[in-house]
Amino acid sequence: MDKSEIDDKILDQIRKLEQKYEVMGQDLSSYLDGLLYSDYLTYWDYIHLDTLLSLQNPKTGFEDEMIFIVYHQHTELFFKLVRWEQQQLTDADEPVPAEVFLEKLQRMNRYFELLEHSFSVMAEGMRKEQFLKFRMSLLPSSGFQSAQYRFIELYSTDMINLVAEKERAKYHEYDSAEILMEDIYWRKGATELASGKKTLTLRQFEEKYMSDFIEEGNRLKGRNLLQLYQKHYKDDERADEIVEELKKFDLLANVFWPLAHFKSSVRYLHKDPVDIAATGGTNWQKYLPPHYQRIIFFPDLWSEQEKKEWGRNWVMKTLKELSK
Repeated sequence: MDKSEIDDKILDQIRKLEQKYEVMGQDLSSYLDGLLYSDYLTYWDYIHLDTLLSLQNPKTGFEDEMIFIVYHQHTELFFKLVRWEQQQLTDADEPVPAEVFLEKLQRMNRYFELLEHSFSVMAEGMRKEQFLKFRMSLLPSSGFQSAQYRFIELYSTDMINLVAEKERAKYHEYDSAEILMEDIYWRKGATELASGKKTLTLRQFEEKYMSDFIEEGNRLKGRNLLQLYQKHYKDDERADEIVEELKKFDLLANVFWPLAHFKSSVRYLHKDPVDIAATGGTNWQKYLPPHYQRIIFFPDLWSEQEKKEWGRNWVMKTLKELSK
């Protein structure tokens, strides 16, 4: 490419820029001055590397606490990506084309697969004696308090599917989020084992986020992933592919991800003949195994037998592996 061709291309780009800024009533020359005077962008400035690496602040002198912090931060960043994809789908004024809906589901599944496969970094990567000591400095905080995961659930399905299974019969799917939130399944996972009262972990969590959960629950009625599928993609020519990704997402979010936590809890917190309570006092023995909760985002996509056995085979397999 000779210089005249380069000049013509640059001139054409300048004309396009003039048109862009003219529409906004802006002077292109001023923006070009800003480009001329600005410094080159660096990798560390673009991703705020120094800030990012300053956010790991262990509370104790145990080396493995760093692993615990970094992995939880890593988890929250990937939760943010899942929510980013969900928000684009549920916030759209018009339903996106089926191929875009499918692409977004595939992205979300990749994020969850990465999280599930990487959980061994924490589940198998810390010394048990260190974890059982530094965890006591974290009270009453708990991974239970991950609000992003609760938002992912709200974006995925009707709230009635998130109500504790034994309580669903007394509610209707058209009930408000305020009503359904009374028996949302995760509340029962943060009650004191002995008294049944709310733990401090749960009280803190509700005080900070409950109003946001209720607002989003009401806003997403009729536009969560389940509703979008049923209204716009169920009869699409790509419906089979979409169903495959929805079911995969269901398993990743509601079986494999909780099961990864269950495996970690069994390893670090199981102490025969009694279990060590989790940091927030959460009832992890009944809260984490998927079969106890049977939370299913897209229940109509599964057979009655599959729903009845939800997560059981994976839990039994995991317990068998951990007992070796």
